[in-house]
Amino acid sequence: MRECRRLINAPRYLILLTLGAVLTFVIFATMTNKGQPQRLPVGVVDLDGSYLSRRICHELDATSGVKVHAVYNNHMEARRAMQRGEIYAFYEIPAGTYNNVLQFKAPHFVLYNNAAYLLAGTLCYKQLATMGMLAAGAVQREVLRKKGFDEEQIMGLIQPVAFETRNISNPWINYGIYLMTTLIPAVMAFIALMHTGYAIATERRQKSVKRWMQKANGNALYALLGKMIPYTAWYTLLAIIANLIMFGFMGFPMMGSWLLMVVSTILLIFAAQCAGAFISSCINDPSLSMSVCTLYSAMSFSLSGFSYPIESMPPLFQSFCWLYPIRHYFLNYREIAIYGNGFGHCWVNFAALLSFGLLLLIGAFMLNWQTAKKTAQ
Repeated sequence: MRECRRLINAPRYLILLTLGAVLTFVIFATMTNKGQPQRLPVGVVDLDGSYLSRRICHELDATSGVKVHAVYNNHMEARRAMQRGEIYAFYEIPAGTYNNVLQFKAPHFVLYNNAAYLLAGTLCYKQLATMGMLAAGAVQREVLRKKGFDEEQIMGLIQPVAFETRNISNPWINYGIYLMTTLIPAVMAFIALMHTGYAIATERRQKSVKRWMQKANGNALYALLGKMIPYTAWYTLLAIIANLIMFGFMGFPMMGSWLLMVVSTILLIFAAQCAGAFISSCINDPSLSMSVCTLYSAMSFSLSGFSYPIESMPPLFQSFCWLYPIRHYFLNYREIAIYGNGFGHCWVNFAALLSFGLLLLIGAFMLNWQTAKKTAQ
Protein backbone atom coordinates (compact mmCIF):
# COMPACT_ATOMS: atom_id res chain seq x y z
CA MET A 1 0.00 0.00 0.00
CA ARG A 2 2.91 2.35 0.69
CA GLU A 3 4.29 1.77 -2.81
CA CYS A 4 0.85 2.33 -4.36
CA ARG A 5 0.60 5.65 -2.55
CA ARG A 6 4.05 6.62 -3.85
CA LEU A 7 2.89 5.78 -7.37
CA ILE A 8 -0.21 7.94 -6.97
CA ASN A 9 1.89 10.85 -5.71
CA ALA A 10 4.36 10.53 -8.63
CA PRO A 11 2.50 8.79 -11.48
CA ARG A 12 4.68 10.25 -14.23
CA TYR A 13 7.23 7.42 -14.06
CA LEU A 14 4.63 4.70 -14.51
CA ILE A 15 2.89 6.68 -17.26
CA LEU A 16 6.13 7.32 -19.16
CA LEU A 17 7.25 3.70 -18.90
CA THR A 18 3.82 2.46 -19.97
CA LEU A 19 3.85 4.80 -22.94
CA GLY A 20 7.31 3.52 -23.84
CA ALA A 21 6.11 -0.07 -23.90
CA VAL A 22 2.93 0.79 -25.82
CA LEU A 23 4.79 2.90 -28.39
CA THR A 24 7.35 0.13 -28.89
CA PHE A 25 4.55 -2.33 -29.59
CA VAL A 26 2.72 0.05 -31.94
CA ILE A 27 5.88 0.94 -33.88
CA PHE A 28 6.89 -2.68 -34.48
CA ALA A 29 3.32 -3.74 -35.25
CA THR A 30 3.06 -0.94 -37.82
CA MET A 31 6.46 -1.62 -39.35
CA THR A 32 5.82 -5.35 -39.76
CA ASN A 33 2.11 -5.26 -40.67
CA LYS A 34 2.94 -6.49 -44.20
CA GLY A 35 5.20 -9.26 -42.98
CA GLN A 36 8.42 -7.77 -44.32
CA PRO A 37 9.51 -4.57 -46.10
CA GLN A 38 8.16 -4.35 -49.64
CA ARG A 39 9.24 -2.50 -52.79
CA LEU A 40 12.73 -1.58 -51.63
CA PRO A 41 14.43 0.69 -54.18
CA VAL A 42 17.19 -0.83 -56.33
CA GLY A 43 18.87 0.24 -59.55
CA VAL A 44 20.12 -1.26 -62.80
CA VAL A 45 23.14 -0.20 -64.86
CA ASP A 46 22.14 -1.33 -68.35
CA LEU A 47 25.21 -1.14 -70.57
CA ASP A 48 23.79 -3.63 -73.04
CA GLY A 49 20.45 -2.00 -73.95
CA SER A 50 19.18 -5.23 -75.50
CA TYR A 51 15.89 -7.11 -75.35
CA LEU A 52 17.36 -9.44 -72.72
CA SER A 53 18.52 -6.62 -70.41
CA ARG A 54 15.18 -4.80 -70.66
CA ARG A 55 13.36 -8.04 -69.87
CA ILE A 56 15.51 -8.53 -66.78
CA CYS A 57 14.64 -4.98 -65.63
CA HIS A 58 10.91 -5.62 -66.10
CA GLU A 59 11.00 -8.94 -64.25
CA LEU A 60 13.00 -7.38 -61.43
CA ASP A 61 10.48 -4.56 -61.09
CA ALA A 62 7.60 -7.05 -61.08
CA THR A 63 8.77 -8.70 -57.85
CA SER A 64 7.08 -7.68 -54.60
CA GLY A 65 10.27 -7.26 -52.60
CA VAL A 66 12.05 -4.62 -54.69
CA LYS A 67 11.34 -1.99 -57.30
CA VAL A 68 13.63 -0.54 -59.96
CA HIS A 69 14.14 3.04 -58.83
CA ALA A 70 16.12 4.02 -61.93
CA VAL A 71 18.16 2.67 -64.85
CA TYR A 72 21.57 4.30 -64.87
CA ASN A 73 23.94 4.94 -67.77
CA ASN A 74 27.15 4.06 -65.96
CA HIS A 75 28.55 2.64 -62.77
CA MET A 76 29.38 6.00 -61.14
CA GLU A 77 25.79 7.24 -61.33
CA ALA A 78 24.52 4.11 -59.58
CA ARG A 79 27.26 4.28 -56.97
CA ARG A 80 26.47 7.90 -56.12
CA ALA A 81 22.76 7.07 -55.88
CA MET A 82 23.62 4.28 -53.41
CA GLN A 83 25.82 6.63 -51.38
CA ARG A 84 22.96 9.16 -51.23
CA GLY A 85 20.67 6.43 -49.89
CA GLU A 86 18.36 6.43 -52.91
CA ILE A 87 18.92 2.72 -53.62
CA TYR A 88 20.16 -0.24 -51.58
CA ALA A 89 21.61 -2.35 -54.40
CA PHE A 90 22.07 -2.37 -58.16
CA TYR A 91 22.76 -4.75 -61.02
CA GLU A 92 25.39 -3.98 -63.63
CA ILE A 93 24.61 -5.65 -66.96
CA PRO A 94 27.73 -5.45 -69.14
CA ALA A 95 27.74 -4.51 -72.80
CA GLY A 96 27.49 -7.41 -75.25
CA THR A 97 25.45 -9.61 -72.90
CA TYR A 98 22.84 -10.60 -75.48
CA ASN A 99 25.48 -11.22 -78.18
CA ASN A 100 27.36 -13.48 -75.77
CA VAL A 101 24.18 -15.47 -75.19
CA LEU A 102 23.63 -15.88 -78.93
CA GLN A 103 27.22 -17.05 -79.31
CA PHE A 104 26.79 -19.59 -76.46
CA LYS A 105 29.14 -17.65 -74.18
CA ALA A 106 28.60 -17.00 -70.47
CA PRO A 107 27.85 -13.32 -69.71
CA HIS A 108 28.72 -12.02 -66.25
CA PHE A 109 26.39 -9.82 -64.18
CA VAL A 110 27.73 -7.86 -61.21
CA LEU A 111 25.61 -7.25 -58.09
CA TYR A 112 26.52 -4.37 -55.77
CA ASN A 113 24.77 -4.42 -52.39
CA ASN A 114 24.86 -1.92 -49.50
CA ALA A 115 25.17 -4.04 -46.36
CA ALA A 116 25.31 -1.01 -44.06
CA TYR A 117 21.49 -1.30 -43.79
CA LEU A 118 21.14 -4.78 -42.32
CA LEU A 119 17.51 -5.63 -43.07
CA ALA A 120 17.14 -3.68 -46.32
CA GLY A 121 20.52 -4.81 -47.62
CA THR A 122 19.86 -8.45 -46.78
CA LEU A 123 16.43 -8.46 -48.43
CA CYS A 124 17.69 -6.68 -51.54
CA TYR A 125 20.59 -9.10 -51.83
CA LYS A 126 18.24 -12.06 -51.49
CA GLN A 127 15.83 -10.73 -54.14
CA LEU A 128 18.52 -9.74 -56.63
CA ALA A 129 20.52 -12.94 -56.13
CA THR A 130 17.36 -14.97 -56.73
CA MET A 131 16.58 -12.96 -59.87
CA GLY A 132 20.17 -13.46 -61.00
CA MET A 133 19.84 -17.22 -60.70
CA LEU A 134 16.50 -17.16 -62.50
CA ALA A 135 17.99 -15.00 -65.25
CA ALA A 136 20.92 -17.38 -65.56
CA GLY A 137 18.50 -20.29 -65.80
CA ALA A 138 16.47 -18.48 -68.47
CA VAL A 139 19.60 -17.77 -70.51
CA GLN A 140 20.74 -21.37 -70.15
CA ARG A 141 17.32 -22.59 -71.24
CA GLU A 142 17.44 -20.44 -74.39
CA VAL A 143 20.91 -21.75 -75.21
CA LEU A 144 19.80 -25.38 -74.75
CA ARG A 145 16.70 -24.79 -76.86
CA LYS A 146 18.88 -23.54 -79.71
CA LYS A 147 20.96 -26.69 -79.35
CA GLY A 148 17.86 -28.85 -79.89
CA PHE A 149 17.09 -30.13 -76.37
CA ASP A 150 13.44 -30.67 -75.37
CA GLU A 151 11.87 -29.09 -72.24
CA GLU A 152 12.24 -32.17 -70.03
CA GLN A 153 15.92 -32.49 -70.83
CA ILE A 154 16.43 -28.77 -70.33
CA MET A 155 14.84 -28.79 -66.85
CA GLY A 156 16.86 -31.87 -65.93
CA LEU A 157 20.06 -30.02 -66.80
CA ILE A 158 19.14 -26.67 -65.26
CA GLN A 159 17.60 -28.03 -62.03
CA PRO A 160 18.44 -31.71 -61.59
CA VAL A 161 17.27 -31.67 -57.95
CA ALA A 162 14.18 -29.71 -56.87
CA PHE A 163 14.07 -28.37 -53.31
CA GLU A 164 11.08 -27.37 -51.20
CA THR A 165 11.47 -24.87 -48.36
CA ARG A 166 9.03 -25.06 -45.46
CA ASN A 167 9.36 -22.48 -42.69
CA ILE A 168 8.18 -23.98 -39.41
CA SER A 169 5.24 -22.05 -37.91
CA ASN A 170 5.96 -19.07 -40.17
CA PRO A 171 5.37 -20.01 -43.82
CA TRP A 172 4.74 -16.35 -44.72
CA ILE A 173 8.26 -15.33 -43.52
CA ASN A 174 6.58 -12.62 -41.49
CA TYR A 175 9.26 -10.55 -39.75
CA GLY A 176 6.70 -9.47 -37.16
CA ILE A 177 6.53 -13.04 -35.88
CA TYR A 178 10.30 -13.23 -35.64
CA LEU A 179 10.73 -9.86 -33.93
CA MET A 180 7.67 -9.04 -31.85
CA THR A 181 7.16 -12.37 -30.09
CA THR A 182 10.51 -12.06 -28.35
CA LEU A 183 11.40 -8.37 -28.57
CA ILE A 184 8.18 -7.09 -26.96
CA PRO A 185 8.48 -9.38 -23.87
CA ALA A 186 12.17 -8.42 -23.68
CA VAL A 187 11.23 -4.72 -23.62
CA MET A 188 8.63 -5.42 -20.93
CA ALA A 189 11.21 -7.26 -18.84
CA PHE A 190 13.71 -4.44 -19.40
CA ILE A 191 11.22 -1.82 -18.19
CA ALA A 192 10.15 -3.92 -15.18
CA LEU A 193 13.78 -4.45 -14.14
CA MET A 194 14.65 -0.76 -14.53
CA HIS A 195 11.52 0.42 -12.71
CA THR A 196 12.09 -1.95 -9.79
CA GLY A 197 15.73 -0.93 -9.52
CA TYR A 198 14.78 2.74 -9.73
CA ALA A 199 12.15 2.38 -7.00
CA ILE A 200 14.75 0.94 -4.61
CA ALA A 201 17.39 3.49 -5.64
CA THR A 202 14.87 6.28 -4.98
CA GLU A 203 14.52 5.11 -1.38
CA ARG A 204 18.28 5.47 -0.94
CA ARG A 205 18.39 8.86 -2.65
CA GLN A 206 15.54 10.21 -0.53
CA LYS A 207 17.08 8.64 2.61
CA SER A 208 13.79 6.91 3.40
CA VAL A 209 15.11 3.36 3.71
CA LYS A 210 14.57 3.39 7.48
CA ARG A 211 10.88 4.35 7.16
CA TRP A 212 10.48 1.79 4.40
CA MET A 213 11.91 -0.98 6.59
CA GLN A 214 9.74 0.09 9.54
CA LYS A 215 6.63 -0.39 7.39
CA ALA A 216 7.81 -3.97 6.76
CA ASN A 217 8.48 -4.56 10.49
CA GLY A 218 12.21 -4.74 9.78
CA ASN A 219 11.89 -7.63 7.29
CA ALA A 220 13.83 -6.76 4.12
CA LEU A 221 12.21 -9.56 2.11
CA TYR A 222 8.72 -8.24 2.90
CA ALA A 223 9.90 -4.74 2.04
CA LEU A 224 11.17 -5.85 -1.38
CA LEU A 225 8.08 -7.94 -2.13
CA GLY A 226 5.80 -5.06 -1.15
CA LYS A 227 7.69 -2.75 -3.47
CA MET A 228 7.67 -5.25 -6.38
CA ILE A 229 4.05 -6.42 -6.29
CA PRO A 230 2.41 -3.30 -7.84
CA TYR A 231 4.90 -3.32 -10.73
CA THR A 232 4.60 -7.10 -11.14
CA ALA A 233 0.83 -6.84 -11.52
CA TRP A 234 0.98 -3.85 -13.90
CA TYR A 235 3.70 -5.08 -16.26
CA THR A 236 2.33 -8.62 -16.27
CA LEU A 237 -1.02 -7.19 -17.34
CA LEU A 238 0.64 -5.23 -20.16
CA ALA A 239 2.62 -8.29 -21.30
CA ILE A 240 -0.47 -10.52 -21.32
CA ILE A 241 -2.43 -7.91 -23.30
CA ALA A 242 0.45 -7.76 -25.79
CA ASN A 243 0.41 -11.56 -26.13
CA LEU A 244 -3.37 -11.54 -26.60
CA ILE A 245 -3.00 -9.05 -29.45
CA MET A 246 -0.10 -10.91 -31.09
CA PHE A 247 -1.41 -14.47 -30.80
CA GLY A 248 -5.08 -13.52 -31.10
CA PHE A 249 -5.83 -10.41 -33.13
CA MET A 250 -2.64 -10.50 -35.25
CA GLY A 251 -2.82 -14.26 -35.74
CA PHE A 252 0.74 -15.17 -34.75
CA PRO A 253 1.23 -18.97 -34.52
CA MET A 254 0.48 -20.59 -31.16
CA MET A 255 0.91 -24.35 -31.51
CA GLY A 256 0.92 -25.15 -27.79
CA SER A 257 -0.82 -24.14 -24.58
CA TRP A 258 -1.80 -20.51 -24.13
CA LEU A 259 -1.81 -21.01 -20.34
CA LEU A 260 1.84 -22.09 -20.34
CA MET A 261 2.80 -18.95 -22.28
CA VAL A 262 0.93 -16.79 -19.76
CA VAL A 263 2.75 -18.48 -16.87
CA SER A 264 6.06 -18.02 -18.71
CA THR A 265 5.28 -14.30 -19.17
CA ILE A 266 4.50 -13.86 -15.46
CA LEU A 267 7.71 -15.63 -14.47
CA LEU A 268 9.69 -13.48 -16.93
CA ILE A 269 8.47 -10.26 -15.29
CA PHE A 270 9.11 -11.73 -11.83
CA ALA A 271 12.64 -12.87 -12.72
CA ALA A 272 13.50 -9.48 -14.25
CA GLN A 273 12.28 -7.71 -11.11
CA CYS A 274 14.30 -10.04 -8.90
CA ALA A 275 17.43 -9.16 -10.90
CA GLY A 276 16.68 -5.44 -10.54
CA ALA A 277 16.00 -5.77 -6.81
CA PHE A 278 19.23 -7.72 -6.34
CA ILE A 279 21.37 -5.11 -8.11
CA SER A 280 19.82 -2.11 -6.35
CA SER A 281 19.90 -3.82 -2.93
CA CYS A 282 23.56 -4.74 -3.18
CA ILE A 283 24.81 -1.36 -4.47
CA ASN A 284 24.41 1.61 -2.14
CA ASP A 285 25.06 4.29 -4.74
CA PRO A 286 21.75 4.97 -6.59
CA SER A 287 23.46 6.22 -9.77
CA LEU A 288 25.83 3.25 -9.91
CA SER A 289 23.02 0.76 -9.29
CA MET A 290 20.96 2.21 -12.15
CA SER A 291 24.00 2.10 -14.45
CA VAL A 292 24.53 -1.58 -13.64
CA CYS A 293 20.81 -2.29 -14.22
CA THR A 294 21.02 -0.58 -17.61
CA LEU A 295 24.16 -2.50 -18.61
CA TYR A 296 22.67 -5.82 -17.52
CA SER A 297 19.41 -5.16 -19.37
CA ALA A 298 21.10 -3.94 -22.56
CA MET A 299 23.29 -7.04 -22.78
CA SER A 300 20.23 -9.30 -22.49
CA PHE A 301 19.14 -8.34 -26.03
CA SER A 302 22.42 -9.66 -27.44
CA LEU A 303 22.86 -12.69 -25.19
CA SER A 304 19.31 -14.06 -25.31
CA GLY A 305 19.73 -15.99 -28.56
CA PHE A 306 16.99 -14.55 -30.76
CA SER A 307 19.22 -11.95 -32.44
CA TYR A 308 22.40 -14.05 -32.72
CA PRO A 309 22.73 -17.85 -32.32
CA ILE A 310 24.09 -18.89 -28.96
CA GLU A 311 25.94 -21.80 -30.55
CA SER A 312 28.03 -19.39 -32.66
CA MET A 313 29.21 -17.39 -29.65
CA PRO A 314 32.51 -18.03 -27.84
CA PRO A 315 32.15 -20.54 -24.97
CA LEU A 316 32.63 -17.80 -22.36
CA PHE A 317 29.67 -15.80 -23.67
CA GLN A 318 27.57 -18.94 -23.97
CA SER A 319 27.90 -19.48 -20.23
CA PHE A 320 26.68 -15.90 -19.59
CA CYS A 321 23.50 -16.38 -21.63
CA TRP A 322 21.83 -18.35 -18.86
CA LEU A 323 22.09 -15.37 -16.50
CA TYR A 324 19.33 -13.50 -18.36
CA PRO A 325 15.61 -14.27 -17.86
CA ILE A 326 14.72 -13.45 -21.47
CA ARG A 327 16.90 -16.37 -22.63
CA HIS A 328 14.73 -18.86 -20.74
CA TYR A 329 11.55 -17.14 -21.93
CA PHE A 330 12.78 -17.40 -25.52
CA LEU A 331 13.37 -21.14 -25.10
CA ASN A 332 9.87 -21.50 -23.63
CA TYR A 333 8.38 -19.60 -26.58
CA ARG A 334 10.20 -21.87 -29.01
CA GLU A 335 9.04 -25.07 -27.30
CA ILE A 336 5.44 -23.98 -26.63
CA ALA A 337 4.39 -21.62 -29.42
CA ILE A 338 6.48 -22.93 -32.32
CA TYR A 339 6.89 -26.65 -31.62
CA GLY A 340 3.67 -27.14 -29.65
CA ASN A 341 5.37 -29.05 -26.82
CA GLY A 342 4.01 -29.31 -23.29
CA PHE A 343 5.37 -28.69 -19.83
CA GLY A 344 7.56 -31.80 -19.98
CA HIS A 345 9.80 -30.23 -22.62
CA CYS A 346 10.25 -26.83 -20.96
CA TRP A 347 10.08 -27.42 -17.20
CA VAL A 348 13.82 -26.71 -16.97
CA ASN A 349 13.26 -23.19 -18.30
CA PHE A 350 10.39 -22.63 -15.87
CA ALA A 351 12.64 -23.77 -13.03
CA ALA A 352 15.38 -21.43 -14.27
CA LEU A 353 13.00 -18.46 -14.21
CA LEU A 354 11.88 -19.39 -10.68
CA SER A 355 15.49 -19.70 -9.57
CA PHE A 356 15.91 -15.95 -10.05
CA GLY A 357 13.97 -15.71 -6.80
CA LEU A 358 17.26 -16.62 -5.10
CA LEU A 359 18.56 -13.22 -6.20
CA LEU A 360 15.66 -11.64 -4.33
CA LEU A 361 16.62 -13.54 -1.17
CA ILE A 362 20.25 -12.47 -1.51
CA GLY A 363 19.16 -8.87 -2.14
CA ALA A 364 16.97 -8.98 0.99
CA PHE A 365 19.90 -10.30 3.01
CA MET A 366 22.18 -7.53 1.73
CA LEU A 367 19.56 -4.84 2.36
CA ASN A 368 18.97 -6.15 5.88
CA TRP A 369 22.70 -6.22 6.58
CA GLN A 370 23.21 -2.68 5.25
CA THR A 371 20.27 -1.37 7.30
CA ALA A 372 21.52 -3.05 10.47
CA LYS A 373 25.02 -1.66 9.85
CA LYS A 374 23.71 1.90 9.51
CA THR A 375 21.60 1.51 12.64
CA ALA A 376 24.61 0.32 14.60
CA GLN A 377 26.63 3.30 13.43
